[in-house]
Amino acid sequence: MIVLVDLSYREGSLAREEFVLPIAAILNAEGSEYRIVHHTRSPGEAARECDGIILCGTPVMDNGFLETPQSFSWIAETDLPVLGICAGMEILALLAGGRVVSGPEIGMTEVRVTAGDPVVPAIRSFEAYELHENACTLPPGFVTLAESDRCIQMFRDPVRPVYGVMFHPEVRNEWVVGRFVSAFCRPSR
Repeated sequence: MIVLVDLSYREGSLAREEFVLPIAAILNAEGSEYRIVHHTRSPGEAARECDGIILCGTPVMDNGFLETPQSFSWIAETDLPVLGICAGMEILALLAGGRVVSGPEIGMTEVRVTAGDPVVPAIRSFEAYELHENACTLPPGFVTLAESDRCIQMFRDPVRPVYGVMFHPEVRNEWVVGRFVSAFCRPSR
């Protein structure tokens, strides 16, 4: 089972329809079970019984989750695979010593692959949908996997299967979620 963490400002907001349920649909197509938990409802407890965690994105300017980064300390303490999408990447960057900086992008962007990895196919570049006002600096020791002209688009922890993606794979790059789940989140891992 994968825990999907809804990072939006309010549980049950319309953002769930736009940023969480499309990830759930990808997991359904992959044959993976999931559970949705709002970030204010102790997701760390739900994560004890799962095979992986996905921190879902939020609408532009929905940054309330950044006011309490300490409430996500459970992520730094888990050995589970974690995929942070957009807002989720921001949380991962903060937890690992990176920073969240201004870096707005909206629309389609060319993303260049800079390093090979089980989650990133052996391609030079791909188009991705961006919808963010912030970007992240690379946390110490992390590896940049992809970038655009404006910011880091994907990074990875060098030791654990912890990934951040700034673009929204639920829009045109479902393969990111599929490859992450296939590589790291199967019960037999």
